[in-house]
Amino acid sequence: MSDAPVVMDERIKETSGLRKALIRPELGAIVGTIAVFAFFLAFAGDSGMFSAPGVLNWSTVSAQFVIIAVGACMLMIAGEFDLSVGSMIGFAGMSIAIISITLQWPVWIAILLTFVICVAIGALNGFIVVRTGLPSFIVTLAFLFILRGFTIFFPQVIERRTIIGGISDVAAGDWLAPVFGGKILNGLFVWLADLGVVEVFERGNRAGEPVVDGIPMLIIWAIGLVIVAHVVLTRTRFGNWVFAAGGDAQAARYVGVPVSRVKILMFMFTAFCACVFATCQVMEFGSAGADRGLLKEFEAIIAVVIGGALLTGGYGSVIGAALGALIFGVVQQGLFFAGVESSLFRVFLGVILLFAVILNTYIRRIITGER
Repeated sequence: MSDAPVVMDERIKETSGLRKALIRPELGAIVGTIAVFAFFLAFAGDSGMFSAPGVLNWSTVSAQFVIIAVGACMLMIAGEFDLSVGSMIGFAGMSIAIISITLQWPVWIAILLTFVICVAIGALNGFIVVRTGLPSFIVTLAFLFILRGFTIFFPQVIERRTIIGGISDVAAGDWLAPVFGGKILNGLFVWLADLGVVEVFERGNRAGEPVVDGIPMLIIWAIGLVIVAHVVLTRTRFGNWVFAAGGDAQAARYVGVPVSRVKILMFMFTAFCACVFATCQVMEFGSAGADRGLLKEFEAIIAVVIGGALLTGGYGSVIGAALGALIFGVVQQGLFFAGVESSLFRVFLGVILLFAVILNTYIRRIITGER
C-alpha cells in the first residue's frame, strides 16, 4: 500500500465549522428562541407562564403561527409570496359557517367543501403568477382584497351580520369536527393530575379535574405539518425541486424541474395551511367573523424570515420557520404574563424583522461570496 501523501486539490476550499454553523437557516431562530425563553424565565417565571395552563396558552398561540408559517415558508423557498393568507383564513371560516348554519349542510361537508374551494383559489393564484409572469406580490395582494370583500359581503347579504355563531351546536356529534377542534391524550393528563404533576380545579363543577385536560388538535396539526413539510423539503426529490425553483427558476427548467407545477403546488399548500388554521379557529370559538385573519399574512412572512429564509427564495428551513412562530407565540403571551403593555408586541415584530433581514442578508453574502 502506497505511503504517498494525499495532495488536496487547491480548487477545493475547506469549510470551517463556524461557516457551516453560520449558513444554517435555523441559526438565528435558535438563538432567538433561547434568548426569548431566558428572558421570560427571568422576568415572568413566577407569573404562571410556565405552569401547565400557561404552557398550553402560549403553545396554542404559537401553533396558530406555525400552521401558516409552514405554508409561507415552503412558498417563499420556491421564490414566491402569498399576501392573501389572512383573507383566506377569514374567507374559509365564513365559508364553513354559511354552509353549515345557513344552508344547514353537515359540518363535515362544509369543512371538506371549504378545503376544496380554498385549495382551488390557491391553484388559481399560482396559475396566474406562472402564466402571466406577474409578481406574486401583486397577484396575491389583489386576492387579499377580493377574498376579504367576499368575506364581508356574503354574510351581510345572507345573514345580515358579519359574525355567524352556533357552529359548536351543529358540530356536536360530527365525525370530522373533532379532527380540528377536539383534544387528545385526555387520560394522560388525568393520570398526571393523580400524580400531582398537573394542577386540578379546587372548586366548582370541575373540582378535582385537571386544569389541562388534553392537547388541542391545533397543536397536533402544527406539529404534523412541520414534520411532513420538513421531510418533503429535505428528504425528497420534490424538496430539491422547491429549492431549485426558488434559487434559479430558468436554470431549474434547463435540468428538467417542472418549475410552474412546483410553484402552483406551493400556492395550493399555503392555501391548505390557511384553511387548517381557519377550521381549527372556527371549531374552537364556535363562530366565524369577517375580521378573522387580519395581518396574519405578514406575521407568517415575518416568522419565516426570522427562521432564516431569504426573501429572494431558494433558501430556508421549515424548522426555522416553526421556531420563528414559537418566538411569536411566547412573546405575545409572555408580555401579558410579565405585565407589559400588549401593544408593544407590534414594536417587537418590527424590531425583530429588521434584525432578521440584516442577518439573512449577511448570510446570503457569505453563501454567494459577495462583499
